[in-house]
Amino acid sequence: MNQRNDDDAARLTPELWRIHLGELDEKMGVKILEESVERVVATMPVAGNRQSFGLLHGGAMVALGEAVGSWAAVIHASTMGKVAVGMDISATHHKSSTDGMVKATATPISLGRTVTCHEVIIEHENGIRLCTVRITNFIKDRK
Repeated sequence: MNQRNDDDAARLTPELWRIHLGELDEKMGVKILEESVERVVATMPVAGNRQSFGLLHGGAMVALGEAVGSWAAVIHASTMGKVAVGMDISATHHKSSTDGMVKATATPISLGRTVTCHEVIIEHENGIRLCTVRITNFIKDRK
């Protein structure tokens, strides 16, 4: 995500906040479909994100999960004029894929004033769950 100056950040609301993809997100082919405090949804192609055995790379799924979970936390933090930074992430890989598109959906488990926790479900376009990510972010004042 691109850095914004403090004056812009203080005025952000979920309706005005817009996610800006980072370099890794762009290389992975991530596309944002929805962005709000309640849900962040993004897609990513399997092609270009496979490991040496031809399967969707587990690290690519974790990177996608971290991206949408962090964006969700940043959107929540922006409603208080604050920022979010990652504290912890875990992922359970259920299945993999060799082709198609995956969709990641981040929803809040807990939205606090200092800590957020999100669940990110990564599904294949055919509806099969591939990975479940849980991410915790710390909400802090801007410096």
